Amino acid sequence: MSKKGYWMAHVEVHDPERYKLYIEGATPAYEEYGAKFLVRGGKSESPEGNGFSRNVVIEFESYDQALACYNSPAYTAAREHRIAASNGQITIVEGH
Repeated sequence: MSKKGYWMAHVEVHDPERYKLYIEGATPAYEEYGAKFLVRGGKSESPEGNGFSRNVVIEFESYDQALACYNSPAYTAAREHRIAASNGQITIVEGH
């Protein structure tokens, strides 16, 4: 049995209208690759390091699925809107 894959994203949105285009464009990729949102926004605190206003954790059935979603044509196109509308980071990790 393969281990699950996770996206951990930390984002500061500076153009909310354009960020909506990212969400709209990324949704088909999330659906195709079976993304399950475990954390999407919500209250947070950063006791160490610089925090972000938006934190997201997405679970996939495998690490390979997580990578495939990120590299998919649908997500690649949507990512352009995220990059233009926000600053942040995404880390893809293998987990349980």
